[in-house]
Amino acid sequence: MIARIWTGRTRLEDEDTYLRYVEETGIVGLRGTAGNRGAWVLRRRDGDEAEFKVLSLWESMDGIKAFAGDDFERAVYYPEDDRYLLEKEPTVVHFDLFGGA
Repeated sequence: MIARIWTGRTRLEDEDTYLRYVEETGIVGLRGTAGNRGAWVLRRRDGDEAEFKVLSLWESMDGIKAFAGDDFERAVYYPEDDRYLLEKEPTVVHFDLFGGA
């Protein structure tokens, strides 16, 4: 299994609105892609900003490519992300996942 992790930051006052937006766009898109085994949003406050990480689990690289395209390390963004994000990271990271419950 493969874990895909994206990171973004918003102003603290936008954190709840952005969380709902990510759930309605990115999380729905991830979970709706064949090969996805789950997707979660992590959020933490850091001063006057909120940091978000989207963690998704995948059966294989084929599933990730079905979601992100052939340039699978490129971050996927949605139309309103520019409204909330302080900057847009161009890439994501992938980890091989071992063990489990």
